[in-house]
Amino acid sequence: MTAVFDAKLADRFAGIALGHVTREYPNHLAHTWNGVQDGGTPRQLHPVFYGSFDWHSCVHGYWLLARILKRFPAGPQAAAIRALFAAQLTPEAIAGECAYFARPLSRGYERPYGWGWLLKLAAELEGLEDRRFAHLLQPLTQVLVERFRQFLPIATYPVRVGTHYNTAFALRLAADYADAAQDQALRGLLTQTARIWYGADENCPAWGEQSGDEFLSPALIEAECMRRLLPVDEFRPWFDRFLPEAALQSPQTLFRPASVSDRSDGKIAHLDGLNLSRAWCFRALAAPLSPEDARRPVFEASADMHLDAGLAHVAGDYMGEHWLASFAALALDLS
Repeated sequence: MTAVFDAKLADRFAGIALGHVTREYPNHLAHTWNGVQDGGTPRQLHPVFYGSFDWHSCVHGYWLLARILKRFPAGPQAAAIRALFAAQLTPEAIAGECAYFARPLSRGYERPYGWGWLLKLAAELEGLEDRRFAHLLQPLTQVLVERFRQFLPIATYPVRVGTHYNTAFALRLAADYADAAQDQALRGLLTQTARIWYGADENCPAWGEQSGDEFLSPALIEAECMRRLLPVDEFRPWFDRFLPEAALQSPQTLFRPASVSDRSDGKIAHLDGLNLSRAWCFRALAAPLSPEDARRPVFEASADMHLDAGLAHVAGDYMGEHWLASFAALALDLS
């Protein structure tokens, strides 16, 4: 392992996130208009999460800051993070975010990626010693919990692409909130949905990996979703069927880091995220394996290789800088 999530690296990541979560422009708005009355600046439309180029990246920028505050409550950036949360997570601002989701044309807004990240943020805030920020976010948290409850029973099929529409990633993040909040009904719905969507999958060919726009491995994030949601005695035989030749580094596409040709291109820069998210999944999937399991050293080596390929590029060009540190933190800090 070339890096650990220590105080020094956390301080660096905090500086990156603090530099963009309130940076309003440039901004990519996925905004649906019903008329001229629906216009507004990013900050007018989203009183909290208007920075970081887009809504979901801003949400997981806040998650990264909450994670750093939890890990290093006396760190050099802790005061700045608390000040940001106090200034931004106000009842009025959260009400404004809720109002956006209440718009008739916002039923599918940020589904499912942003939904998952908002619940991941809520879970992290639940774990802080000062739980007032979790309480302040709660109205929006409940909006997104209800979105999951309404959507999952009618979602006949999963979405398996390696981008924002991937459903396994959203289930995986939402599971952290369900456990933190002790919401057994939500946890049960997530698990039931995962079984329906993925339970019969086997001999995964890992098609769609490194297709030029992916920042998630469709195969590995599905496996990580199932690891997180299923009981161990159910997950192990499922995983054996799903990637039966993983110990042989097959399918080979999973084990080769992606090459990134132009980090100023927002889509191509996604591939740095693919390397980091693969590192996260490989580490998470390796952790419960016994030392005698032939897959464990393969996964650990693959995690290190992918982390080395992505970690050096979390900052430099804003197309990656507004989001990549969050994915690096996932890979480096599993707990």
